[in-house]
Amino acid sequence: MELRSVEELMDLLHACRGARDTPGRCGGRVDLHDHALQTAALLRRSRPADKELQVAGLVHAVGQLLRPGDTAGHADLAADLVRPLLGQRVSRLVGLHAGGWADEADADDVLSLRHADESGRVPGLDAGVLEDWRTVLELVAAQHSRLGAVD
Repeated sequence: MELRSVEELMDLLHACRGARDTPGRCGGRVDLHDHALQTAALLRRSRPADKELQVAGLVHAVGQLLRPGDTAGHADLAADLVRPLLGQRVSRLVGLHAGGWADEADADDVLSLRHADESGRVPGLDAGVLEDWRTVLELVAAQHSRLGAVD
């Protein structure tokens, strides 16, 4: 599967509604949709200028939707899925969020993402709606597209 547009990514994120996280990680209390919104909102609050990090928080769990129960490979699947649309940095952060070694340049960003990932599991917390993120996703995708055209 390859994401070709922000619209396809939005559809995938909407499909996370009702899908549960891996058992034992959050106890099944928060679905992947709410978890994605909470994680992204926490990153928006702590790192308001870093749109790519916020988007990584929003999309980090889509691999769990596509391969439920694959605790080892969900992060790599999600990273591979978003790379063509959102770029190398978002992909790298998503791939490293579940573990793995981050180089010095990414260490603070990966730690921020991991912290938001763990904190973004609050039942009933209103973190906004997915549509609020469309513009940010379009911005990051357009920035990646422009950078790819320059290479």
